[in-house]
Amino acid sequence: MTFNANANTLFESSEDAIEYRKAAFQLIRYQIGDMGDMLKGKIPFDAKRFEKRANSAAQLSTMPWEAFIAGSDKGDTDALPAIWSDKETFDKKAKMFAQYAQELAVAARSGDKAVIGPAFKNWAKGCKDCHKSFKD
Repeated sequence: MTFNANANTLFESSEDAIEYRKAAFQLIRYQIGDMGDMLKGKIPFDAKRFEKRANSAAQLSTMPWEAFIAGSDKGDTDALPAIWSDKETFDKKAKMFAQYAQELAVAARSGDKAVIGPAFKNWAKGCKDCHKSFKD
């Protein structure tokens, strides 16, 4: 999996790219929230529902990165300039986030919270790690 936004032809403007990545992150947030609530006991744990959320997260976790195109640091965005000045680190964190999501999807197939919990924590940590460095 590569995260080369320069090869992207999907976006006609930086505003399109910002809107796209915000939508992807919003959908990711729904998945992480529902799964987190199940693991915290705020709602009953449903293995099938959790697996569905984990599979969705695995797909969604590959999507936002193509929208970090040159020039999309301006506008209605919380993306920090460090994304573009330290693109190598950003791309590594993005790749790890997507990998953790894939690992969570595999763990979710077990239906075993003891297996799922650590995988979920890794994925959530991947989210937070990127936010610390690259989100306002």
